[in-house]
Formats: sequence, structure tokens, C-alpha cells
Amino acid sequence: MQEKFNHIDVERAAQDHWQAKDAYRVTEDSSKPKYYACSMLPYPSGKLHMGHVRNYTINDMLTRQLRMKGFNVLMPMGWDAFGLPAENAALKNKVPPAQWTYENIAYMKKQMQAMGLAIDWSREIATCDPEYYKWNQWLFLKMLDKGIAYRKTQVVNWDPVDQTVLANEQVIDGRGWRTGALVEKREIPGYYLAITQYAQELLDHVQMGNEKATLTGWPDKVRLMQENWIGKSAGVRFAFTHDIKGADGNLIQDGKMYVFTTRADTVMGVTFCAVAPEHPLATYAAADKPELAAFIEECKKGGTTEAELAVREKEGKPTGLFVTHPITGAQVEVWIGNYVLMSYGDGAVMGVPAHDERDFLFANKYNLPIKQVVAVEGQAAYDDKQWSDWYGDKERGVLINSGELNGLNHKDAVQAVAKIVGDKGLGELKTTWRLRDWGVSRQRYWGTPIPIIHCEDCGAQPVPEKDLPVVLPQDLVPDGSGNPLIKSEAFHAGVVCPCCGKPARRETDTMDTFVDSSWYFMRYCDAKNSEQMVGAGADYWMRDQNLATGGSGMDQYIGGVEHAILHLLYARFWTKVMRDLGLLKIDEPFTKLLTQGMVLRGAYSQKLPSGAKEYYWEKDVDVATCTLKADGSKLDYEMTTMSKSKNNGVDPQDLIEKYGADTARLYTMFTSPPELTLEWNESAVEGSYRFLRRVYNFGTKLAGMDMASAVAGVAGAQSLDDVEFSKAAKALRLEIHNVLKQVEYDYSRMQYNTVVSGAMKMINALEDFKALDDAGAKVALIEGFGILLRVLYPATPHVAHVLWSELGYASHMGDLLDAAWPQLDPKALVQDEITLVLQVNGKLRGSILVAAGADKATIEAAALAHEEYQKFAEGKTPKKIIVVPGRLVNVVI
Repeated sequence: MQEKFNHIDVERAAQDHWQAKDAYRVTEDSSKPKYYACSMLPYPSGKLHMGHVRNYTINDMLTRQLRMKGFNVLMPMGWDAFGLPAENAALKNKVPPAQWTYENIAYMKKQMQAMGLAIDWSREIATCDPEYYKWNQWLFLKMLDKGIAYRKTQVVNWDPVDQTVLANEQVIDGRGWRTGALVEKREIPGYYLAITQYAQELLDHVQMGNEKATLTGWPDKVRLMQENWIGKSAGVRFAFTHDIKGADGNLIQDGKMYVFTTRADTVMGVTFCAVAPEHPLATYAAADKPELAAFIEECKKGGTTEAELAVREKEGKPTGLFVTHPITGAQVEVWIGNYVLMSYGDGAVMGVPAHDERDFLFANKYNLPIKQVVAVEGQAAYDDKQWSDWYGDKERGVLINSGELNGLNHKDAVQAVAKIVGDKGLGELKTTWRLRDWGVSRQRYWGTPIPIIHCEDCGAQPVPEKDLPVVLPQDLVPDGSGNPLIKSEAFHAGVVCPCCGKPARRETDTMDTFVDSSWYFMRYCDAKNSEQMVGAGADYWMRDQNLATGGSGMDQYIGGVEHAILHLLYARFWTKVMRDLGLLKIDEPFTKLLTQGMVLRGAYSQKLPSGAKEYYWEKDVDVATCTLKADGSKLDYEMTTMSKSKNNGVDPQDLIEKYGADTARLYTMFTSPPELTLEWNESAVEGSYRFLRRVYNFGTKLAGMDMASAVAGVAGAQSLDDVEFSKAAKALRLEIHNVLKQVEYDYSRMQYNTVVSGAMKMINALEDFKALDDAGAKVALIEGFGILLRVLYPATPHVAHVLWSELGYASHMGDLLDAAWPQLDPKALVQDEITLVLQVNGKLRGSILVAAGADKATIEAAALAHEEYQKFAEGKTPKKIIVVPGRLVNVVI
């Protein structure tokens, strides 16, 4: 073997070996327990970042270690290849998104292979491949047939210049991110998936404290985030009546403006109602009021989510309309509020400013009445100009100023209000959900075509299953004037209506890319199956083998916490739909979930006059003074997520070329527990490299000694009972096996940072071992180094493989890929002698060495004979001697 550590040669040798063996191809094997571990698939943006390196190394360590323990382990990889970034790149570079995407996939795959990941590339998928998205279309048609998919009008953000719908995050200060045009809200038809049909089951399986919960292997914070997003609320839905008639002479909404509230106990404190800008009462009021019409148009600018509305300045306009309070009969003024969403509830809310902070601020802004109807014992007098948290306290509050409801607590008051409005036929107790059906239509090009044909006579018709996939043209180049599919003659050529046979046009909307990522992990199981969406592979890999049906599928899922809500929720929904269509036997897709922490690095920035930040690369900064080298101007420093936009990223390729893939892997595992953030430290990277060099150098040292017989002895022996070990050799074995015991526990809980710490303890013990004077010593050394290589192998497979092969372990114990995980030897943990702390009058004075089985009298004698005791005792007779077995002896004088 080479005398000096050269990571390039080491990694090339290992990867050539694995490639020649096709080492990571996995097939279904009923003779072994299966384990499916999968990382969230990346978007092919161009290059891997250090977050990718960390994520995939976690998965790789898990895969390799479990394979050594006898599991049949699957670690696949694919590409979340559809989406807007490819269209943006196409606009910029004037190339088709397909070209940009496939070039990036090729480069990123090469980077992954350079990392030495144990990926079964035979199962690789790209979501832009027609053989993949065919099944998106197929399942969409099945959902359409079952009523899970349906078409309705939706409110969207419309960029009038680009002629396209924008996601909420693409709307900045009310303008399109690219064109700067004022964004409009438009109602356009689109397709929805009825995820709300599964709301209760989605909640039951994730909710902490629910006896039906199955996702106990998920982080609590993720479960809570999903629970809150699903948002089950129990309350009262009731109507404020009115006699307002529309242009057709009929009462608008049958004369009932419905609201839903979880605080029905405060109904006597209503002083106004607010409706969404799209509400029929708002439309009616604005018909002859230009100022209201202008306000409604202004409300249409900006995003459409609750999150955006929460931070927006609350604004409103009175409509001049009034509705009737359902209990008091009082007339209540109706306002239009920019914070009310038509898509949530009934598009109207009751305003109780005394006990809702949002309403309180709104009422003070517009000088609306505030009526206190809840009191909390022990609190100061109510101040209608300064909000206090107790105003909204429903747990301790009792009703006041509420007529027959006075004195009731929240729970009893809600029941009472529900009965009152129920007796009047105006409302009832109701459970509502924050979760809304999933709108999957996107007015963009680079995505899965929605398999619908539009006929002037027959309307929207599903594409016949035999005609799937509807193939997306890959040669179109977006030019910023809208979806190029609309103008593509080839896309619509020859299309006829499935019902009447007349010429027709294809649907040009494409599917939300969350559709692609909702089931890709199942497709890995049957990646080449052209006849079925999922088949026998999914039944093997995506199933709890302890259950005939039900339970969860994938054993371990790994990815960023930024996907904790939407991606994971949609994947759970998709799984349940596939189950109900008879495609799967499981209820949930992921048994265990690990959300790895972000990779952070320092960033240098300067605030511009516009208020924006400009970031600078560290090479352009005088780090000592935190100033810009170019002009000496002062910079701000922050520890933040690595990002190209912040000029603080580290290119994994540069790191691999300089230090090697094993160093990159080791560093990302050692520096922080997987679920916590990792702060980048260049000196620690160098420290990881030095550690690997130490391991390699120790291996070359062993190679230069006559260790062949010792290797054969360790490999061939069923046990080492017959080996004569010296005192020093026993001490080495004790240390190695103690560390192995801890390391195995750390592997089981995926605490890979302490696994690496254990490996470092092992090399320290091996280097410190000097007694090579007999065969037993050599056996202890070879055994210890063999354990170290197997412990280290999942983290740094290249150097471990080369040393394992060069030192002869492979010849006797097989390829490290499938070498058995080292067994803990209980006899190695048995100590001949133990060290006890020596105390005199409770103070530490040294230590004593006694036989492991020494009785109390022997321990006492050893303590009294110790020179430290004799020095402090000064000839005095001890009053008593306290022995704590295995720990200490305290002599009281």
C-alpha cells in the first residue's frame, strides 16, 4: 500500500472497486429483513450544496451500517425536475428547460458519485420523464373518477405582463417578482384535489396524545406543525340575517350572512362584521360606490395566503350595509376587510374588538365601538385603548354584559349560543378545518400536463387512459409572454374530443410540482415497471412486514424541516388515496422522520440606501476589522444559512478536490448532531482530514509489521478465549469494546457525531498501545483496528475500504461492504483490576488499584497502605472506612 495518504488515489481505488462489483444494486430478498432509507430528492439546480452533503451522508451511514448488520437496505435517488426555476433559467439563457435540467442532473449525479454514496442508481427517476409523470396523470384520472379531483374557479395572483399566475412568494410588495407589474387577483378555473376528505385521518395519525396516532417516529415539532396546519376547530356557524336584494330581485345568499367562530361566547360583543373583498355583499355595495370598487381592486393586489394577510396592514371600508344580530336583533354594520379571505369559511367574520386583538386594532383605527363582554377575576379595569392578553383569555373568563348568558364560562356559553341560534334555524355547532383542498393547476409550462381535453360542445373531458402519457414538448423556450403550451401547435395537433370526435384542444395548465414529490419514493420501488404505478416492489419496500395491512411504509425518511408541512402532508394524502384505490396496503408513507439541521456559515453584508443588503465573499473582506478591502467600509457579520445569494457558500466539489469526499463526510457528521444546525468551521475541516491521515498512517504502520498471522487468527477464531493477553492487551481490548458498546448504541439512535467521537477514542487507544512483545498483543491490536475500520466505514467508506483490503482483512473476513458488524465480546469488558477513587475525609487524595473481585477488607487494606492516606493521616487511627463498590473508598480520620 502507498506509504502516504493520498485521498485522490484512495477514493479512486475504492470507487473503481464498487463500480466493478455493481455494489449497490438492490433486489427484493425475503430471506433478509428489509430496510428502506430515503433522502428527500433534490431539485437539479446545478450543483450540490453542503446541505445535500450532510443529508446524503446521514442516509449513507445508516445504509452501510445496517447492511453490515444483515439488512437488505435500499438507498435510491432521483430528481425533482419540474418547476419554475427551470423556466426562469430558460428565460435567462434562451434554452429549453429540458436542456438546462438534464445538464444539471448529469453534473449533480457526478458529484454524488464522487461522494461515494451507496445509491442504487438502477432505480434513478426524474420527475420530468414521461415514464414517471404518466402515473401522475393516471392517478389524477382515477381521482377525477372518484370525485377526489374536481374543477372549480379559484382566486389567483395574475401578472398581466407575463400573462401567468404567480405563487404567493413571487409577489413582492404587490408586484410580480420579474416584471414589477402590479399583480391582480383573478378568478380562473382550475383543478383541485379533495384533501379535506382525509382531514380527520390525517390529523388522527399525526396528533400527539391521540390514541390513533401512528407517527410516533416523527419529531414532535413536525407533528405539531402538521396538526396546526390541518387546524381542526370546534365552534358555531351561524347567520346574521338581512333583507338586501341583488340586481335579480332576490335576497343575496338567501338573506343570511354566515360566519364561523370558536368564540361564540363573545357574540354579545359584536360591534361590526367584516366580509372579504370578493363577498357578494361587498360586490353589491361597490356597484354604485366608486371608492368601494377602488378599495376592492386594491385588495386584489398581493398574496392570497393567511400568512401574508397576517402581516399586512389591516384596512377596511364601511359598505353602508347592515345585518341583524341573531340574538339581540340589533343592526350591525358591514365592512369590507382586506384581511378576510373568501376561501376560508364563508368569507365573513364577526368583529368582537373587545376580545380579539386583530379586531381591537381594527376598531381603534376606525373608531368603531368596543364592548367588553368577558371579565377575568383579579385583572385590572378594561382599557379600550391598550390591548392586554387577558382580554382574549377564554379559559378563565366569564361573561358580563351578555343578558341571559351572564356568568357563563366559555364552554357553557358556546353551548348556550348554539342552542339559541339553532332554535331560530340560524346556526349549529360545527367543526371546521384550516386545511383547504389542494389546488394543483399551474398556468406554467414546465410541469406535468393535466390530462384533460377541452371540447366546445362537450366541455372538459378526461384523456382516455390508453392515450397516456400526455407528453410535454421538451423543445419549447419560454419568452415571458405566458405559457408557451397555449401557442404550441404541435401540443394541440390532432387532438379530438373523446366523446364526440370533433377537433379539440388540450388543457395547457400543468400540475403543481408537489404532485411529483408526493409519491416518488414509491416509484423507486418499481422504477422500471411500465405496466403499473406500483407493484411487487412497493409491496416489499413500502410495507410494515409485521402487518398484513396498515401501518407505515418507508423505514426512515430524511430531509429538511422546511418540508415539514406541505410536502409531507401531500405525501401522506397521496398515500391514503393510493391505499383506497387498492394500490398500497399502508396508511402512512414514512415510519420515522429525521429533519437534519441547516449548514450555517458567516456572511458579510452592507446595508444599501434602498434598505436591501449586499453580500460579499470572505476573500474580499478584511476579516480582522470586518471591513471591505476595496474601500475600507464597515461591514456587518452574521451567522446564517449557506447560500449563493449571501456569497457564503462552500462548493462541495472544491472541498472534495482539496480534502477528499471522506473528509467532507466526516466533518459534516462529527461537528454537530444530525438534527441540529452545523456552523461551518474551516479549521475543523482540516482537523477531520488530519484524523483520516492518522488512521491511514496507523494502517501503514501495521502493514510494515508481521501481522498476517494475527489477521488470520482474528478472522478465523470463533472466540479469542484461548489467546493469552497481557495486562496491556487486556486494557486495550477493554477500551475498544467499551467504545464499541457506546458506538453501537449511537448508531441505533442516529447520533453520528458521537459515533465519530468513538472512532477517535479508538485510534487514540491503538496509537498509545506500545506492548507488541507477544502474539496476544498483536491479536489485540489487529482486532482493535479491524473494529475501528468497521465503525468508521459508514462515515468514511473509501479509506476504510482501502485499509481493510490492504491489511488482509478482506481476504479472511470478506469485502467490507458486507463484512459482519463487529460483535461485542463480553469477556473483553471483564476487568482483572479496577481503579477506585481514594478520599480522605471526603476529599480526593488519589486512587488505588485492586483486583476486580476484591472484598471489603482487601480494599480497606489497600487504602490504608496508600502513601497519600498515610501522609494525611499523620499516624492517626481511622474512625471509619466507607467503601462504595466499584467507585471509591473514603477514609474518615
